[in-house]
Amino acid sequence: MGPPEPEQRFEEIYTAYYPAVATYVRRRAGSPDDIADVISETFTTAWRRLNDVPKGDGARLWLYGVARRVLANHFRAEERRTALALRLRQEITNWAGSVAGDDLAHQAFKRLSDDDRELLSLVAWEGLSGPEIAKVLGCSRGAARLRLHRARKRLAKELAALDPDLTGYGRRAVSLAEGQ
Repeated sequence: MGPPEPEQRFEEIYTAYYPAVATYVRRRAGSPDDIADVISETFTTAWRRLNDVPKGDGARLWLYGVARRVLANHFRAEERRTALALRLRQEITNWAGSVAGDDLAHQAFKRLSDDDRELLSLVAWEGLSGPEIAKVLGCSRGAARLRLHRARKRLAKELAALDPDLTGYGRRAVSLAEGQ
């Protein structure tokens, strides 16, 4: 009788050592999701490197070594994600602090509907053209152009209601506000 098929050998290793590997990982990982991920990655590595897995009880020790490295990689990745989240929170805090919350234009903008704010944001913040906005919205170019025109008119109306000096926003803002 020849050597066992790879599937059969893997199944024997998995059946024999899953409880030991699962216990090893559970004692070291925090959340159930992390535990499942590490166990899965450990046995995926065993499958990919099946020829490297020693025979007998050496397989358990080999699997512990793999699980140890997978855990180390997992913890390093978690540290990177946490550091990134902290940096992003700091950037957002800095950015939010730099937004002029008392600016009349910002107040008028906040009073618009979500759809109008999105349209105007696509133009002002993302720098999209009319045809590009149409693709994002999934509508015709004409519909996008009309929606954008109406959103601009509503913004101008909101600005005019706040009674600012619109000349600082350009002639178009003044003309849109006057054409209510």
